[in-house]
Amino acid sequence: MIDVQILRDNPEKVQQNARVKGYKIDVKEIVKLDKKHRELLQQVEAVREERNTHAASMKGGKPTDEQINRGKEIKEKLADVESKLAPIEEELSQHLKLIPNIALDFVPVGESEDDNKVAETIGDKPEFSFTPRSHAELGEAHDWIDKERAAKVAGSRFAYIKGELAELQFALINWARELIASEEYLRELAEREGIKAASNPFVFTLPPALIRTDMFDAMDRLEPRDDRYQVGAEEDDLWLQGSAEHTLGAMYAGEITDVAEKPIRLVGYLTSFRREAGTYGKDTEGIIRMHQFNKLEMVSFSSREQGLDEHKLMVAIQKDLVQRLGLPFQVLEKCTADIGKPNASGWDIEVWFPSQEKYRETHTADYMTDFQARRLNTRYRDAEGNMQLVHNNDATVFAVDRLSGAILENYQQEDGSVLVPKVLRPFMNKEVMGESRY
Repeated sequence: MIDVQILRDNPEKVQQNARVKGYKIDVKEIVKLDKKHRELLQQVEAVREERNTHAASMKGGKPTDEQINRGKEIKEKLADVESKLAPIEEELSQHLKLIPNIALDFVPVGESEDDNKVAETIGDKPEFSFTPRSHAELGEAHDWIDKERAAKVAGSRFAYIKGELAELQFALINWARELIASEEYLRELAEREGIKAASNPFVFTLPPALIRTDMFDAMDRLEPRDDRYQVGAEEDDLWLQGSAEHTLGAMYAGEITDVAEKPIRLVGYLTSFRREAGTYGKDTEGIIRMHQFNKLEMVSFSSREQGLDEHKLMVAIQKDLVQRLGLPFQVLEKCTADIGKPNASGWDIEVWFPSQEKYRETHTADYMTDFQARRLNTRYRDAEGNMQLVHNNDATVFAVDRLSGAILENYQQEDGSVLVPKVLRPFMNKEVMGESRY
């Protein structure tokens, strides 16, 4: 949720920001509602003060009938104004939830993802002397991917990931986890990229896979609900998260954290779940868009001064890891219409898939400023001792299913075997995956 003072001071900016982000809200009506709410709140506070003053006047002796009657009148008056305030308060809260976070000034304005800007293209696309096969074909040939039996057990868009492909996925996780747990790695990367960021490591975390409705909603990640899985009976009030940051980001709700000097950094691994409604065709082949998928995700909680540098550092980590894997990719600066409602800025990385002759999204990085922290009430004390809201960042380390698919396609050999990227060989104890299948 944005700071309501921004709405009061600059309603035109809020309205324009909503428009370029693609959200239809009536800021004028929200401002009127806010004014009405403040007026009623002042009335409530005035009557409460009157009640307290009256109560103090009756101390030390037996109250008179006049004082008792006056007390009843004040009580009724307070109940009346509070009954008027409650629905206005709820209505205002629901309207404020509809307002998207303010995009940072450097975010390009656009109407759809087609207006995202390619900031960098890194790495050479592989050249093959044969027609490259899709990761789905390679996975089926080596019995690494079994969607047919998974469909029998769980329905469409699930898969059994087996053998060397499963080993490759855990090699990716363990390699990346070791790197970003290294202060030396983070310090050298920040210095090389000119980023003023702390070097404290990311703490490996296995977060809950389920999240309560209020926490999901406060994170502003519950919608669209059609893409989420609600589980159990209604009274259980639980959902399957759609990515590790959904439960990691809510971890310090209602707490005062110690981030004034350096951020809290977590890296979480989870099997995540999304309905992926509306996808079809090539998106449903192989393990690109699944209902169940595995992700390693970075999250940080920082001071407002550190927030943007944390965002830059996470993007730098993403780029560095993909470069070390030797995969060709492009970096996208996402436009206002594509960064998402809670985001102030967002970047994507898309890795080359030879069989499709296109770059496909494998990473995203989100900077929410204090938008999530406001409803979660996650705070810290600054150097002067003043209470502030933390700034939240999250970013993909690896969407391991997609990235392992990209490795299969880019490192495939004519005989159907797949070279293991050099950085992963110590984690797999082999240089080649799969015997000849063609």
